[in-house]
Amino acid sequence: MEAWVQHLFTQSLEWALFAVALVTFLESLALVGLLLPGTVMMASLGALVGSGQIGLYPAWAAGFAGCLLGDWLSYGIGWKFQGPLHRWKYLKKHQKLLDKTEHALYEHSMFTILVGRFVGPTRPLIPLLAGMLELPVRKFIAPNLIGCLLWPPIYLMPGILAGVAIDVPKADQGGGFKWLLLGTAVLVWLGAWLCWRWWRSAKTQDWLSPKLTVARLRWLAPLGLIIGGGAFVALQFHPMMPLFRHLLWRVFFG
Repeated sequence: MEAWVQHLFTQSLEWALFAVALVTFLESLALVGLLLPGTVMMASLGALVGSGQIGLYPAWAAGFAGCLLGDWLSYGIGWKFQGPLHRWKYLKKHQKLLDKTEHALYEHSMFTILVGRFVGPTRPLIPLLAGMLELPVRKFIAPNLIGCLLWPPIYLMPGILAGVAIDVPKADQGGGFKWLLLGTAVLVWLGAWLCWRWWRSAKTQDWLSPKLTVARLRWLAPLGLIIGGGAFVALQFHPMMPLFRHLLWRVFFG
């Protein structure tokens, strides 16, 4: 079944673009996005972009449309059914979080809506809560448009890079170039994640908190960033990088 779906997407541009729009819509839809492995699905669709089977800008436009539809439907649901939603036991259990979000939305609506678009657990919730709290449309629309415009290419990018790497001719993959690309991507991601964790350390408390204490993150985060940055710079001198950059350039500029 999975192979048939993938074959359908690679043979039909319309179905592939519909898939991008559908995934971004469901990923943005209130509560549904919490259950959907949207990041993995976006990376898979990004690989089709990187391999040239879908154009970047049509996929970007489809993703933008899906994000907008999901966010505004969630906003409308929150506005229309705010009474039942406020009484919903699931949300009442998180009343403190709801109160903090309400304060953040009214005091820093631009920042909260924009950043919330890029954080998995909050992406399908912020528009719903904005509607429940009757946040004025004028405060919601600008950060929502910016977030919906920027989110699809960023979440497609890992798949795009993987798709471009797959297209590197096998005869030219000297020195395990693909593995170097993967290793570098992991190191860069780890460094960025550690920095984000350090920045959020005062607010984030989970099962990792006892191990990744503030004292440890104070040196782990900069070290991870230096290692990831160093790996990225070193990769630029690999003999295969000019070819990889050329293939990547074709994705963006034809």
